[in-house]
Amino acid sequence: MAAPKVAVVGAGVVGLSTALCIAETFPACSLAVVADRFTPDTTSDVAAGMLIPHTAPGTPIHVQKQWFKETFTYLFAISNSAEASEAGIHPVSGWQIFKSTPKEELPFWSDIVLGFRPMSEAELQKFPQHRFGQAFTTLKCDCPPYLLWLEKRLKAKDVQLYTRKVANLWELHSEYNIVVNCAGIGAHQLVGDQKLFPVRGQVLKVHAPWVKNFVRDGDGLTYIYPGIHSVTLGGTREKESWSLSPDPSTTKDVFDRCCSLEPSLQRAQDIRVKVGLRPTRACVRLQKEVLSQGGAKLLVVHNYGHGAGGFSTHWGTAKEAARLVGECIAYLQGSSSRAKL
Repeated sequence: MAAPKVAVVGAGVVGLSTALCIAETFPACSLAVVADRFTPDTTSDVAAGMLIPHTAPGTPIHVQKQWFKETFTYLFAISNSAEASEAGIHPVSGWQIFKSTPKEELPFWSDIVLGFRPMSEAELQKFPQHRFGQAFTTLKCDCPPYLLWLEKRLKAKDVQLYTRKVANLWELHSEYNIVVNCAGIGAHQLVGDQKLFPVRGQVLKVHAPWVKNFVRDGDGLTYIYPGIHSVTLGGTREKESWSLSPDPSTTKDVFDRCCSLEPSLQRAQDIRVKVGLRPTRACVRLQKEVLSQGGAKLLVVHNYGHGAGGFSTHWGTAKEAARLVGECIAYLQGSSSRAKL
């Protein structure tokens, strides 16, 4: 049969990395990325891009750990290469702090990040409202540089990027054998997934180059994440809110909370407000599906619903999605050879 034609729907971090993984694994494929928005207008562009996993209740811990480990290993190699600056990937050290000792002794990812340890008494003096903390070094992907770097890698492999609104996966049936759905929150309408809901996040991007260490409150709501060009201050977790309009009272609340942890942020300049909708469900939807319509079949691989953990797990889930695409290709080749008999 002719080379399979594969379309990846979605151009956030999950869509682009999944497309790259497919292109690297199956170079004979004819591959395209189709999305209504590319960087700098994706949900991923709002994200801080920190590799600190968020536990997904519906996914086994050993699976989440594998996804995170594969992602961390992949990005750590880039951070140690000549590509690090262009890709916007860099290590960052800091603290996760708690007002009381957490129930779980160690998070499942503690042996994957670097140098994980309890904070010293001297370190805790910086945060008088907090009684316990953990220090470690992790990685940060700055957006949009990372998305632009992924796009560049895709173009080098002759992957086509098309700006197009897809309202129904069947629209792609006449052009493609396999469709990979990485539509993020767009999957709510695209495939009618009622288990998928937005968790609205409002963050501030500020100029404060003296801030070198990350700080994350243990509840995950208040955080300070320094990047190459700006510091991300957060945040909010508003379930079922679809609003993309910044709320001025939320801006003040986020800024005040972050200044209580790092008073020097009062001097921050160039404060920009960003809003994104985290595509959230009990577990990432990572599976194959065969759609049928009027005797025709469309092979689909779903990879969406990463919630707040897209950057922490994107390469691990991309590898699994590429494996499922391989199963679809084998199915197509099998039916093609049967048709010839």
